[in-house]
Amino acid sequence: MQAPSIPASCASCNRNGRGYSSAMDIGFPDIVGFVGVGFIVSTYFLSQVGRMDVTRPLYPGINALGALLILYSLYHSFNPASFVIEMFWLVISTLGFIRASMRRNR
Repeated sequence: MQAPSIPASCASCNRNGRGYSSAMDIGFPDIVGFVGVGFIVSTYFLSQVGRMDVTRPLYPGINALGALLILYSLYHSFNPASFVIEMFWLVISTLGFIRASMRRNR
């Protein structure tokens, strides 16, 4: 008897075509990605409630680090749309960091 195969419609929902053994199969790359999400969401929240100065290098620096951590997780479980948005986030945050650093050194 042949082992059951994963239906083609479901293969894109799974990592590398494998089915999940539990409700959530979270590995190290996923945890790294969640930390990156936490960095980005936290800095945005703090900026919105007036607890973080967005003109200082710390704000774009933490955002860039968050994007890098998410990109690391995407390397292990690729999603094209997420990759594109994180690349934009990284480039924009890097430009903001450079600009804030230059303004600070004046």
